[in-house]
Amino acid sequence: MTKPNLSGMCVATYRVHDDKADFAKKALSIAVGLTVGSWTDLPELRKAEMEKHLGRVVSIEEHQGDGAPGSRYADIRIAYPDINFSRDIPALLVTVFGKLSMDGKVRLIDLDVSEGFQSAFPGPKFGIQGVRDLLGVHDRPLLMSIFKSVIGHDLKGLEEQFYQQALGGVDLIKDDEILFENDETGINRRVAVCMEAARRASEQTGQKLLYAVNLTGPTSKLADQARLAISEGANALLFNVLAYGYDVLHELSADPDINVPIAAHPAMAGALYPSPHYGIAAPLLLGKLMRLAGADLVLFPSPYGSVVMPKEENLAIREMLLDESRAMRTSFPVPSAGIHPGLVPLILRDFGINSVVNAGGGVHGHPGGAAAGGQAFRQAITAAMNGVPLQTAAAEPGHEALKAAVDAWGVREV
Repeated sequence: MTKPNLSGMCVATYRVHDDKADFAKKALSIAVGLTVGSWTDLPELRKAEMEKHLGRVVSIEEHQGDGAPGSRYADIRIAYPDINFSRDIPALLVTVFGKLSMDGKVRLIDLDVSEGFQSAFPGPKFGIQGVRDLLGVHDRPLLMSIFKSVIGHDLKGLEEQFYQQALGGVDLIKDDEILFENDETGINRRVAVCMEAARRASEQTGQKLLYAVNLTGPTSKLADQARLAISEGANALLFNVLAYGYDVLHELSADPDINVPIAAHPAMAGALYPSPHYGIAAPLLLGKLMRLAGADLVLFPSPYGSVVMPKEENLAIREMLLDESRAMRTSFPVPSAGIHPGLVPLILRDFGINSVVNAGGGVHGHPGGAAAGGQAFRQAITAAMNGVPLQTAAAEPGHEALKAAVDAWGVREV
């Protein structure tokens, strides 16, 4: 097969499972069907006119599997001319996977966009370096904690919960993704009280802190909501990207008036990535596309917590977010769910210093309370970075918070 010229084309990679299919024929049907619609029946003059719009089969890798039913598959790469779609992620996704997503066992596993397409997307506004600069922390992973049991809390309850987390020495605190607009704790009211709590805690800890407030409401009003939150002192945003769409994230990130980091939450991702036969692969869904759309931090299920994603997918997401060969800032990977201090050495081993340790129950469930929970994580991070076993560090004077955490949850062996 002659290698096609891929200049000005976006390349999609599909995994197609079929025990009997002629994969070469299938690939050609995708390339033609999702672009010009038909080819062999067109007159020659019309073919000359339509050639610039025609999809191209780039490669086909067939795998026979183990002979069990459903194990035969092929990885098929198709190139789509940029001229066919506008430079926005919805147009690209509908082109490469809209109709095809309903055509049997077909999974979108990767997308390589052209230089021309990517030029419309500056990527993260802050990225890893920018977030570190805001916090003044450059030599360790960041520590994030999460509001818990937010439904039904009044402002006083949220303020106290925020204050206790901040006292623990965390770098970021984020809203729960299910904290929406309401009369009691609306975005402007909770930002005001929580940022005041951050100020009070900073007087004791000497640390800067980012508060990622959950941005919600009708899509047409999100930018106004973000500006309102920022006017009240919000210095970061949390956004349920997949519920609203990548292009909404892109517009928020690109807005010059929304000059704060944005953390992307993976809510709804489980409807799209877990199946080996359908949907969109996690590294693309939560890695490459999130970064392209402008997420400064990206949350996703960890390989060792309570919501488990296969480790190879976790590490592939990390690579997508940290790939320095791409012409945009890198994004913080935030492996999440079920994280406690005994997992910190694993997080550092697998995700490195440019990651965020994200804890909910591991902070709030600490026997000494949320402030002690944060302290236990900071002590665990310091120990792990110095190569000191957590059990050894926990026995040292002044590490009572870490000892209580190790006694409560144990230490996962590296």
